[in-house]
Amino acid sequence: MTPPTPLPDSHPYLRAATAGIRHHARGLIPSAPVPADRVHLDTVHAHLTALHHLLDQLTDTTRTTWPTAGRHLAGAHTRLWQAAAEVHDAFHTLPATTAAPGAAEECDPDRLPEGPPVLTICQRHLTAGHAIRRKTTPADLRGHVTHCGR
Repeated sequence: MTPPTPLPDSHPYLRAATAGIRHHARGLIPSAPVPADRVHLDTVHAHLTALHHLLDQLTDTTRTTWPTAGRHLAGAHTRLWQAAAEVHDAFHTLPATTAAPGAAEECDPDRLPEGPPVLTICQRHLTAGHAIRRKTTPADLRGHVTHCGR
């Protein structure tokens, strides 16, 4: 009897990204924990918005064939947006890192097509925000309660 032919891995990059996140999370358990900084949160936000975009595509393609599964994916899509919004807000509550001498030349907005590094998270967040607002209502987005006074 011939063993079954293994199916090709249809999502190798997604599996690699997941493994990278797991590896990073395990590395954050040192004896002296380090708090998050703006660079770390910017990277996490980039990951969340990439997942948000992926779920957006999966929701659209799944909803027509399997409506119930599509609704579950739509819920996950909304909650992922809420997580990205919280990370974005946390980014802006952290103090800006002081630039080392000579770092001003490295952060020349004319040389960076996406603008200064501190603005890339805002640009990414606005782009994802446009996508979520096309498909959800304001009531759907009111799910997080961590904002005091909002």
